[in-house]
Amino acid sequence: MASQAMTMQTMIARLNWRQAAGPVLIIMILAMMVLPLPPLLLDLLFTFNIAISVIVLLVAMATLKPLDFSIFPTILLVTTLLRLSLNVASTRVVLLHGHTGPDAAGKVIEAFGHFLVGGNYAVGIVVFAILVVINFVVITKGAGRVAEVSARFTLDAMPGKQMAIDADLNAGLIGEDEARKRRAAISAEADFYGSMDGASKFVRGDAVAGIIIMLINVIGGLFVGILQHNMDAGAAGKAYTLLTIGDGLVAQIPALIISIAAGMVVTRVGDDSDGDISQQFISQLFSNPRALAMTAGILGILGLIPGMPNFIFITSAAGIGWLSWKLSKQAEKRRPAPVQVAPTAPTEAQEASWSDVAPLDVLGLEVGYRLIPLVDKAQDGELLRRIRGIRKKFAQEVGYLVAPVHIRDNLELKPNAYRILLKGVEVGQGEAFPGQLLAINPGRVVGTIPGTATKDPAFGLPAIWIEASLRDQAQAYGYTVVDASTVVATHLNHLILSHAAELLGRQETQALLDHLGKEMPKLIDDLVPKILPLGAVQKVLQNLLEEGVHIRDMRTVIETLADNATRTQDTEILTAQVRNALGRAIVQQLYPGSAEMQVMSLDPQLERLLAQAVAGNGDGAAIEPGLADTLMRESAGAAQRQEELGLPPVLLVPASLRTLLSRFLRRSVPQLKVLAHSEVPDTKTIKVTSIIGGRA
Repeated sequence: MASQAMTMQTMIARLNWRQAAGPVLIIMILAMMVLPLPPLLLDLLFTFNIAISVIVLLVAMATLKPLDFSIFPTILLVTTLLRLSLNVASTRVVLLHGHTGPDAAGKVIEAFGHFLVGGNYAVGIVVFAILVVINFVVITKGAGRVAEVSARFTLDAMPGKQMAIDADLNAGLIGEDEARKRRAAISAEADFYGSMDGASKFVRGDAVAGIIIMLINVIGGLFVGILQHNMDAGAAGKAYTLLTIGDGLVAQIPALIISIAAGMVVTRVGDDSDGDISQQFISQLFSNPRALAMTAGILGILGLIPGMPNFIFITSAAGIGWLSWKLSKQAEKRRPAPVQVAPTAPTEAQEASWSDVAPLDVLGLEVGYRLIPLVDKAQDGELLRRIRGIRKKFAQEVGYLVAPVHIRDNLELKPNAYRILLKGVEVGQGEAFPGQLLAINPGRVVGTIPGTATKDPAFGLPAIWIEASLRDQAQAYGYTVVDASTVVATHLNHLILSHAAELLGRQETQALLDHLGKEMPKLIDDLVPKILPLGAVQKVLQNLLEEGVHIRDMRTVIETLADNATRTQDTEILTAQVRNALGRAIVQQLYPGSAEMQVMSLDPQLERLLAQAVAGNGDGAAIEPGLADTLMRESAGAAQRQEELGLPPVLLVPASLRTLLSRFLRRSVPQLKVLAHSEVPDTKTIKVTSIIGGRA
C-alpha cells in the first residue's frame, strides 16, 4: 500500500501543471457541449470567461511588439470555443428550466438580462444588436483586414530581409549565431501574422454564431414555453427572450473585449523603446501643447454660442487649456541649458593608456568624399555589394575567407581618389569618377573617343574616362567599358589575389582548420597540434598561395601533411610533397581542358650547373652573377614569347631545382610558373616550345 501511495505521489510530482492546463481546458470545453451544467457552475464559467477576456486585453495592451504575444492566435481559438460551449450549455439550461423564473440559468445571466437592460427585452434586443454590429462590422472586420495585409507584407518582405542578413554575414558585421537568431525572428514574424490572418476568422464567425444562437433560443423558447409548459405567448416571449438576451450579452461582451485585444495586437507599431500601448497613447497624443491649446480654443468658442451647453464646453476648454500650459512648462524645464565648455586639460595631465594603441585593419579601403556614395550603406552603395561578392568569390575559388574590408573616408585624399591598405600599408591607389565610365584599351581598338586619358589601376592598361552616353560607341570600337565601382572592386580583387599569402594569418588558418574540423574532426585533431604546429601548417599554405596555388582541396593538403610530417618538419619539403599531391589541380589551373602542355625547359648543361649548386648548398644555393643575369634575361624573353602565342608561361624543371628557380625568378618574371616533373600527371603530354640557356 505504501508503495502504491509512493507511486501515486511520484506521478503527481512528475505531472507539470503547466503542461496539463491546456489539455484539461480543452476537455472541459468539449464536456460543456454535451454534459448538463448546474446554474452555479454556469455562473463560475461565465465569470471565468469574462476574466480571461480582460486578462487577454490587458496583456495585449502591455505588449511591446506583436511577437511578445505569439500565442495570441491560439488563445483566440480557445476563447472562441469556450464562448460557444457556454452558449450551448446555457441554451440547454434556458430551454429546460426557463419557465421556472429569471434565475433559471444562473445569477450572471439574470443580472445581464435584468440589470443591464432594465428587464426590457426590446431594449435588450437593441443593445445586443448594437454590440454585435460593433464587434462584427467594425472591430473584427478591421482587425482581420490589418492581419491579412500584415501577413501579405511580411511574406513579401521576407526575401529582402533574408538577403540583408546574408549580406551582413558575408561582410563580417554579424556572426553565424546572430544571423541564425535574425532568420528565426523573421520566420516567427511571418508565422504569427499568417496565424493571425486565419485566427481573425474565428472571432468573425463567433459574432455570426451569436446572432443565430439568439434567434434559435427565442424561437425555441416560445415553442417550449407555449407547447410544453402551457404558458401564454406574452409570458413565454418575455421570459425566454430576457434569458436569451442575458445569455447573448454575457457571451458578446467578452467577445468584444477579445476582438479589441486582437485589433490592438495587429495594429501595434513601434519597437521596445516606445513602451507599451498606454505609454505610446499618452506620449504621442498628449505631447503637443500647441494642439491641446488649439483644441481648448475651439471648445471655448463653441461654449460661447447661445443654446449650447455652455458650462460643459467652457469647463472642458479650461481643463484642456490648463493641461496645455502644464506641458509647455515641463517642456521648457526639459530644454537643455547652454553647454559650458570646460577648459581643456593640459596635455601633460592626460595619461596614456592601452586604449591609445589601436589595432591595424588587415584590409582597408580609404576613399575621397566624392566616392562616399559608392560605399554608403544608407544609400545602398554599389561598391559595398561588390566587395561582399569579392570576399565570397575569393572564399569559393582560393579556399579561405579573407578578412573583412574596413572602409572609411579620408578627407586628405583627392575627392575622387582611393587607396587600398594592407595592415596599414598602402598597396594600391587610383582614381574613380562616379557617373563616368572607364573605357579600357585591351590592345585591339579601332578608334578613339573623347575623354580623360589614364591607366587601368589594376593592370596598368591604357584607358579613358568617358561620359556614360559614349558607352555604346566605346564598345563598338573594341574598348572594355566598366563603371567606377567596378574599377575599384577589380583593383581590390587583384590586390587581394596577389597578396593572398600575406592575408592568411594564424587566425585565418585556425578558422579554416576549425571549419574543416566539422567534417573531418579526427584528421584535424591528429595533425594539429599533435604532429605539426599551427605555424607550420600556415607556412605550407602560404608557400602554396605565393605561387598562385589554390588551397580549396584542403583534404588532400591535410592528408599529405599527416603522411609526411612524421618524417620531416621542414616546411619547404612539406610544401613540395603537397604540390606533388596537388599536381593534377595545379596543371588543370594552368591548362584547363587541354591534354598537351606547351612548356619551357632548361638547357641540359645549365640544368647540371644548377643541380651542382643545389647539391652543394641546398635551396639556399647562390647562382653565379653572370649565370643569374643570363637566366633572368632569357626566362623573361621566353615567357613573353609564350604569352604572345597565347600560352601560359610555364617552366618545367626537375623537382630538386623547382624551389630554387621559383624563388629566384619570382620577382623578375612574376607571371612565370615553375613546375616540377613530379607534379605533372601521367595523362598529360609535354611539348617543349623553348629552351632557356641554349638554342631553341
